Amino acid sequence: MARIGPDNGTTEHTGPAADPAPVRRRSTSVRLGTIAVLGFLIGGVIAFAIGFAHFVESVAALERPRVSERADAIVALTGGAERITDAITLLGEGRARRLLISGVHPGTTRETLASLTPDHDGLFFCCVDLGHSALNTVGNAKEARDWARGNGFNTLIVVTASYHLPRSLNEISREMPEASLIPYPVVTGRVHIDNWWRNPGTTRLLLAEYTKYLMSLARLRLGGPSTSLDAEHAAIGG
Repeated sequence: MARIGPDNGTTEHTGPAADPAPVRRRSTSVRLGTIAVLGFLIGGVIAFAIGFAHFVESVAALERPRVSERADAIVALTGGAERITDAITLLGEGRARRLLISGVHPGTTRETLASLTPDHDGLFFCCVDLGHSALNTVGNAKEARDWARGNGFNTLIVVTASYHLPRSLNEISREMPEASLIPYPVVTGRVHIDNWWRNPGTTRLLLAEYTKYLMSLARLRLGGPSTSLDAEHAAIGG
């Protein structure tokens, strides 16, 4: 391609004009990729919101087992005094033969726990076992598994906060697929399930628990071998 020089009238030669088509194609690809990513993110947020709503609804619908329902044993997961008092009350009613309180702080004594339920304090010295090894829900499940299998218990009443039950049942079922689990939801005045959207603290608690519940489901789907608490502690030197 030729053009007249600006000063002396001579002819300058330049290369062929750049083809804009590749630039347009790259721009279109970027836009499509951005739209796809945004669509994926929006879809993920919608799916999370729908799942969260279903999770809260299922937690709110949890009911305590019938008075006539019995089990071999009770497992209470620590995290609030109400869980212990409810579990001891069940034991005192003859709903099971023995109770494991899982995840007890090493510095907490049997006498301290017994003082929470003075009407049933004698049960702590005949029919209650304290588990000190569990640090989280996964540890609770392993502790419950080793205790239940060691005592030949196949039917367990699981006592914990209502919002914590779905994840707890998942983890215990993973460790003890042969066991029959009876959920016992503990409801406290600090957690407002029925109108959670009006309480920022409850909303944050439920969102955090739902996220952990999804992680628990993923672990359950992936499966994998599980070791006993003693073997785990030996492996880390604890």
